[in-house]
Amino acid sequence: MNRELAALYPDAHCELDFSDPLELLIATILSAQCTDRRVNATTPALFARYRSAKDYAAADREEMEKIIMPTGFFRAKTNSIIKLGHALCERFDGEVPRTMPELVSLPGVGRKTANVVLGNAFDVPGITVDTHFGRLVRRFGWTTETDPVKVEHEIGELIPRKDWTDLSHRLIWHGRRICHSRRPACGVCPLARLCPSFGEGPTDEKTAAKLVKAGPFS
Repeated sequence: MNRELAALYPDAHCELDFSDPLELLIATILSAQCTDRRVNATTPALFARYRSAKDYAAADREEMEKIIMPTGFFRAKTNSIIKLGHALCERFDGEVPRTMPELVSLPGVGRKTANVVLGNAFDVPGITVDTHFGRLVRRFGWTTETDPVKVEHEIGELIPRKDWTDLSHRLIWHGRRICHSRRPACGVCPLARLCPSFGEGPTDEKTAAKLVKAGPFS
């Protein structure tokens, strides 16, 4: 199934827009309970206004809240980002650290966010267990775990480490495009013959084809 996903999504990548590790870290924090599309519409103004960890640390709270309001939970996110700016300046000379322990020690940063940054900004393999990833690996029978950390470790034992970041993207893309939560497009899914959950969605090709969504995605 991993090989099939690789063939199906050879160009799978992070759909958050960023140009450096700090931008990716901020964008990933903003993506909580928000679509990538909405984040990408919001970050150009944010990144133009705040260019460094020092800028975020010194940010005016009301000004930042106004900019990131469209992403939801803007007060909590503003609080995390300002605290993040302080922590980066005080402990890491304003630079985004490159290890999991250091990243998760930062305000507003959990393992999922850390793996996004490690895998996409620093080329350090990481498994990003978001809603789509967790749902699909359980649907595929790769794990029965629901705890994201346990899922991460179990899948890490199944898949070569070098593939972890790409696998994360491919599963997320597949979940957004074909393997939907309520009505997966089983009838046109290239993984159908391998999937133990085949039949959860329409198996008729014409019906299933109407469920397929095209990217780029949120």
